[in-house]
Amino acid sequence: MLRLSTLEAWREFAKSQRASGRTIGLVPTMGALHAGHESLFDAARSRHDLVIATIFVNPRQFNDENDLRAYPRTPELDERAALEHGVDCLVEPTLEEMWPEYPNETPTTVSVAGVGDILEGAGRPGHFNGVASVVAKIFAITGECRAYFGEKDFQQIAVIRQMVHDLALDVEVVSCPIVRDADGLALSSRNARLSDEARIRATAFSRALANAQSHAASANEMRALMRETLEGEGIDVAYADVVDPVSLESTSDDEAGERRALLAGVLDGVRLIDNAPVMVRARRG
Repeated sequence: MLRLSTLEAWREFAKSQRASGRTIGLVPTMGALHAGHESLFDAARSRHDLVIATIFVNPRQFNDENDLRAYPRTPELDERAALEHGVDCLVEPTLEEMWPEYPNETPTTVSVAGVGDILEGAGRPGHFNGVASVVAKIFAITGECRAYFGEKDFQQIAVIRQMVHDLALDVEVVSCPIVRDADGLALSSRNARLSDEARIRATAFSRALANAQSHAASANEMRALMRETLEGEGIDVAYADVVDPVSLESTSDDEAGERRALLAGVLDGVRLIDNAPVMVRARRG
């Protein structure tokens, strides 16, 4: 497995591989890799001649310095996971390479209005500006490719798809299913920060979604049911919404059809998110 750390070497490697006719599957990550990331490597490996993975903890998408400092870092385990799951090139750029001006503001910011302003965007001001900016840079350096993201970060995928469309980037965004532990908890690098007791309570997220999926209910009934499930475990709920799966706009109680349930809340000082498709019925008159 080739390991690179400079933007120029990364750019030239990807360019040379395409010139030789090889297709590229790209998996951008922030490290602390788990089985969810490994599923993305596997998906890219199954479809491409070459898999490039990036690891970069992007400070521009954190609006809380404490959250940034607490973000888990497991470099040796990350390298092993990438190697075992068919990554051909692991790129780990330095902060100085990616954002030379940091901690000062970078003059250019990519901002995706609408889908990036709500839900996580409202609760974490500037978060999606940081995400869109770093992903745009990763795409610009890598060039033509397919990029793989996990559906746990459902809103993030929507933001990136909109950015790719608006900027006409030569990248196809591929979304992959959420990977869960046996107890239903969606895998996340942040799970490592939960105490054993909080880890058990965190299964309320998947239970809330399962409750919504199993009840033929209106959007507001689903919202209330999910919120009740989370609050019953002492989770500070940021949102429990039912939305259009493309625009992420809240579904009215008069609408019916396939929607997406999105959850976010804080437990043990850790912000967790989860989501699932749901079938909504219109409110009965």
